[in-house]
Amino acid sequence: MTGAPARSTSDSPTARQVWTRTRGLLLGLVVVLAAGIAIAAVRSGDQHGRLDPRSADPSGSRAVAELLKDRGVTTRVVTTLDQATNAATEDSTLLVTTPDLLTDRQQRQLRTAMRDSASRTVLVAPGAPSAPTLLPGVHVERRTTVSPRSPRCSLPAALRAGEADTGGMRYTTEAADADACYPSDDLATLLRVPHPTGGDTVLLGAPDILYNDRLDQQGNASLALQLLGTRPHLVWYLPSLGDASATDGGESSFYDLVPPGWLWATLQLALAAALTAVWRARRLGPLVTEQLPVAVRASETTEGRARLYRRADARDRAADTLRSATRTRLAPLLGVPTSRAHATDALLPAVSSHLPTTDRDLRALLFGPAPSDDAGLIRLTDELDALEREVRAS
Repeated sequence: MTGAPARSTSDSPTARQVWTRTRGLLLGLVVVLAAGIAIAAVRSGDQHGRLDPRSADPSGSRAVAELLKDRGVTTRVVTTLDQATNAATEDSTLLVTTPDLLTDRQQRQLRTAMRDSASRTVLVAPGAPSAPTLLPGVHVERRTTVSPRSPRCSLPAALRAGEADTGGMRYTTEAADADACYPSDDLATLLRVPHPTGGDTVLLGAPDILYNDRLDQQGNASLALQLLGTRPHLVWYLPSLGDASATDGGESSFYDLVPPGWLWATLQLALAAALTAVWRARRLGPLVTEQLPVAVRASETTEGRARLYRRADARDRAADTLRSATRTRLAPLLGVPTSRAHATDALLPAVSSHLPTTDRDLRALLFGPAPSDDAGLIRLTDELDALEREVRAS
């Protein structure tokens, strides 16, 4: 005997229903993914070669390197911290394009090299993550816009350059011999701090004077050449995430490796999800009773369920339903609590005491296996009805 083929029920959605329900979500995900790829492609095109002395892009710095070459200054591009610190000598200038990309370990190593050498170090737009570590005593203030500003300091390089496009990060320092130039609200956007060894460190609040498309404006070219061309060699350090010195011996946790922007984005998404849940929850009001448009008789419901059982050959379910209903009705008649109506040790002794002369197998009748065919199911129904009538009559 082969089992009946599986049939789909109303609770099993079809492929068309699943597609109808999820196509809006899938379309939204596709749009978000496409927008992210487009934005990444556009931004990657704009930022390609940023502050790279080999790049002729608007945000590159090839023009500065060429001007320095004409003045006899050699430019060497390095991408690891070891190369940068080894090349930092008294006849060289070290330019660090993105100090904030350095880890704490790298910053400490760079600070030691800056302190021990007599070279000049130029830090481009160092923020709060790097400036206090690289140059103790320096504090980073709120960012300002980049615009032409006057030097308003005694630094010879700034005086000769005159107005320049400065801004970005602003700095204050506790060093009394520091030069605070191009101030914005009395806060320096270019800060020079001398070292006892004869070298110095220059903090440049914004990189605009090094860009190809900004070099011919104001005194940008003059200021850039004087900051980077005081020594015969220029070491142009482009920090890279592939630098082996960026690892801190495996002590960093997962959260240390996640950029702060992602943490803030996750917090904002969680807040948005909570607000959405509150907004949607307010739409749930009290239950509203509604009168059914058509009254369905109980006998029709019973017959409909019986047809479903028969179509699915679910004799086991039908038998369980018949026995359970009989036990539930017999329990109050026999003085058995309703909660114990389906326990053999409570119901069977009570039935036997009311029908001491019965020759039925009460256990098989009330708790037995399912019939093997429809005729057996009909016999079970008749026997259950007869048992219930006898109990009621006793």
